[in-house]
Amino acid sequence: MMPNRLPSWRDNLYQQLLFRHCALCQLPLTQTEQYWCNHCITLFPNHPYCHHCGTTTLINVEDCGRCLSSPPRWQRLYRLGEYRPPLQQLVHQLKFYGKFWLAQPLAQQLARQITHPAPLLLPVPLHWRRYCQRGFNQSHQLALALGTIFKSRVDPHAFQRVRHTPSQQQLTKVQRQHNLHHAFKLRRQTLSDHVAIIDDVITTGATVHQLTQLLIQHGVKQIDIYTLCHTESSVN
Repeated sequence: MMPNRLPSWRDNLYQQLLFRHCALCQLPLTQTEQYWCNHCITLFPNHPYCHHCGTTTLINVEDCGRCLSSPPRWQRLYRLGEYRPPLQQLVHQLKFYGKFWLAQPLAQQLARQITHPAPLLLPVPLHWRRYCQRGFNQSHQLALALGTIFKSRVDPHAFQRVRHTPSQQQLTKVQRQHNLHHAFKLRRQTLSDHVAIIDDVITTGATVHQLTQLLIQHGVKQIDIYTLCHTESSVN
């Protein structure tokens, strides 16, 4: 089982040897480039988006039309890009193929988007069954990397997933909300006024909505969402 920790010097040496060439185009990296070349990074699908819900928009806006009428209860969402190639493949490699070391370079790219880091980072938890299958929690790995960059505290045990649920894929927004009903509990009674929930992909926002509700009930004032990808989905 993969430990929940930041990469050691052995891991970093392995990464340097592995990524001497861009992991996407295979061209040699310059001394200032890591993991991916600057050209490939420009291919990440990073379009203007609503800074409240994460939906792609024509220009960057604080609130899209949907948020003006029915805003999410968190305050700010930061994303790296849309859930499309090449980010889609990178997230799949991180999440389903055990390439946990990708959390660090992906977090470095995401961190560039975050203007006011939260002092406390809370990764979305996995149920213990899924954790045993996967061997690690990708959201926790992202939180650890972001915590190192921002010098923020990471609490992987603040939330607990108390109910094992079927996969959220192919479910509508209403089905996802029902699927996650009473699936989480908050284990910490004392939290910072400003926290960020860390998730790898946001589709309908059902998961982070449930966690946001728990935080609001316990008096947290500002809740941000940090995610690698937002899925531009027709799921309703």
